[in-house]
Amino acid sequence: MPTLDLQAHGLRSVNAVLQTAAADSVADGDYEIVNPLGSHAIAVGLNGPLSVTVKGSTGYYCAGMNKEADITVEGSVGPGVAENMMSGSVTVTGNASQYAGATAHGGLLDIKGNASSRCGISMKGIDIVVHGNIGHMSAFMAQAGRLVVLGDAGDALGDSLYEARIYVRGTVASLGADCVEKEMRPEHIEELTELLKRADADADPAEFTRYGSARSLYHFDVDNAGAY
Repeated sequence: MPTLDLQAHGLRSVNAVLQTAAADSVADGDYEIVNPLGSHAIAVGLNGPLSVTVKGSTGYYCAGMNKEADITVEGSVGPGVAENMMSGSVTVTGNASQYAGATAHGGLLDIKGNASSRCGISMKGIDIVVHGNIGHMSAFMAQAGRLVVLGDAGDALGDSLYEARIYVRGTVASLGADCVEKEMRPEHIEELTELLKRADADADPAEFTRYGSARSLYHFDVDNAGAY
């Protein structure tokens, strides 16, 4: 496994090596990054079946715009991890700061700890599994995908939600505009079971509550003006 020392080689050089390897689908497609020291924008823009392990915590926008690569951060991450991810997977063994998985279109974001506010904001197809708690305004304007929370959720969950589905095992401080509790049907149990298995989460799907859009904000109605 090639080891890239971020402090010795610099961020541009390390990202260039990873991006080239991903694009070329090289045989030795397993890389290890050491000494990240909270640096920003590590392992961004990877476009290929690469495996990357970051040995330590990172700053802003780690693994942003990921496509096909499997990235693991052995530590915690700053704001915007896996932003605009298209496919592949991003695993965080620690906690995640604000807007984890923002605007992401696909793939799996697996956060073993807690996630801060606005987790999954404007998500467009990504699957996010948070093993701990999430902060306020999570899944705000979430358009598609699934957000699974094994712990509790903060205020205004799913505000202005579109068609994304939310599963929470713990308590929800409050629901945002147009987000409501929904029936947990067999197909949702099956879907959730598969997501928990992918994230290696030890939890009973029957303990979760499903939330989704009431669909009253899809079209402007003057009677709902105060909710916009």
